[in-house]
Amino acid sequence: MIFLQFLVSLFITALMFFLLNFFSKESFYDREKSSPFECGFDPKNYARLPFSLHFFLLAIIFIIFDVELTLLLPSIIISKFSNLMNLSITVFLFIMILILGLFHEINEGSINWTK
Repeated sequence: MIFLQFLVSLFITALMFFLLNFFSKESFYDREKSSPFECGFDPKNYARLPFSLHFFLLAIIFIIFDVELTLLLPSIIISKFSNLMNLSITVFLFIMILILGLFHEINEGSINWTK
């Protein structure tokens, strides 16, 4: 009885596998679906095209602020085990450094997409 159930489940699985492969073969030959999407650049063209330096700087700024945010979030958990005065001074200084860095980027013009 168990062997019969095993054979039926194996048959249904194989049938579903072959039906899936039969119906999905059409999409493998589509150029848009088979090519990787790399930041809006077509990977089939010449690789030495000029790259937007402004886009690169904006992406780096996003990564820096994202990493600093992940450094700030554990302070909520640390607040249970730490001195509240020391923690508040540390978080305040950390946020002030972030704000000063943001003002520097605004004054430099790195955040403005159009100049």
